[in-house]
Order: sequence, then C-alpha cells, then structure tokens
Amino acid sequence: MAGHSKWKNIQHRKGRQDALRGKIFAKLSREITVAAREGGGDPEHNQRLRLAITKARSQNMPNDNIERAIKKGTGETGGQAYEAVTYEGYGPGGVAVMVDALTDNRNRTAADMRHIFSKRGGNMGESGCVAWMFDRKGLLRIDRDNTILEEDDIMMLALEAGAEDFEATEDAYEIITTPETFEEVKNALEEEGLKFSTAEVTMVPQNTVKLTGDQVGKMMELIDALEDHDDVQNVHSNFDFDEAEVKQ
Repeated sequence: MAGHSKWKNIQHRKGRQDALRGKIFAKLSREITVAAREGGGDPEHNQRLRLAITKARSQNMPNDNIERAIKKGTGETGGQAYEAVTYEGYGPGGVAVMVDALTDNRNRTAADMRHIFSKRGGNMGESGCVAWMFDRKGLLRIDRDNTILEEDDIMMLALEAGAEDFEATEDAYEIITTPETFEEVKNALEEEGLKFSTAEVTMVPQNTVKLTGDQVGKMMELIDALEDHDDVQNVHSNFDFDEAEVKQ
C-alpha cells in the first residue's frame, strides 16, 4: 500500500478520523444506500452492500444509521439518487491518483475535483490514464500493538486462510487478498481472535513513486483536500515517502 498506507497511519495517530466522524458516517451511509439500490437490501446476496456494512461497523457506525441507509437505497424512505464516478489524475512528482466518488451532480463534482488537483500541484487526467497502475485487492491491516501474536504466526495464519501476500511494516501487518477471497480470509483470521484497523477491498498500486522534500507535504495536502470533499468516498495513490519527511 506504500505511502498512502503510511499517511493513513499518521492520520489515525493524529486523531483525524475522530474529528471527522460525522463526515465519515455521511459517506458510509451514501455508500450503503447506493449498494442497496443497485443490488438489493439483503447483504447475504449483495457483496457490495455486505462490504459497505462491514466498513461502517469498523468505524463504529450505529446500526440505526446503517438500517436507515439501506431503506433509502431500497426505496422504503426518500433519498437522493447518487451515481458512482471515478476521477483520475496526477499529483506532485507524477504520483498516480484515483478518486472514487458518489455524486448527485456529476458536472459539479468534476469541476471541484479539477480545482482541487490544480490548486495543489496536480492535474486531472482522462478516464483510464492511471487505472492500469492499480489492482483491486482486499486489504486487512492489523496494528502491532493490538495483537500478542508474533509476525511469523500471523503470516502463516493468513497464508493458510488463502491470503495472496503479507507485509510487515513498522506499525502493522498488512494482508493482501483477492476481492473474491477477502471475506473468507477475514472471517478465518477473526476466528483466531485477530482484530483489524482496516478491512476493505481497495485499489493497490503495482509500483510506487518515492517523494521527498516539499513534494511530500504537497501530496498529503492534495489527498486531504480530496478526502474532505463530501462526494469523495476513497482516494487511491501510489506515492511513497520516509516518515522522517513528515516530522520535518
């Protein structure tokens, strides 16, 4: 997951997620509503809805909020109609950026994205310009301070459960799966008592771009600005950096 994963870790340490909990819940509700509208309100037969609910629960979203979002999607209660749009572009240093959005006004959101990119040293590109640099994968992240198991034990459990790859970082263990085996691997590891700080199907970069100096701060400002936009659900990028750069 490279630099963006590191940046997520730093955001968690800063408490940024808690400060934005209301905005996070709104975005999760929108994803659940769209998933229910497109595939039905039964998570047993709708993987996208099932994954959206899992993500919402990982953020401690109340069940009442989840139920209301599902009912909006199935038409039991009123709600806005959103469509899924992906924007692609480049950040400082030529970093590839993909933005997943759910919008009720495609023209407005596209204009906003273009403005955010250009104002922070990037530029928005054509559809498909960077998508080929990413693979859709399942990501499970276990914080080191949230488990008593050793690295080798977690790696063996993950691989035996069907994981595709395993990586140990300074702060965590990251397990990569195919989208199809994500839930199977997640359930198997949960049965072993493991808890995840991240559990989602996301876009993983094939290669990374190492940033240094001012480019690191500019790239983080770009990602923050994109993620703060109400229509944006996820931001994927392929940048890498040394954490010492952030401290500086």
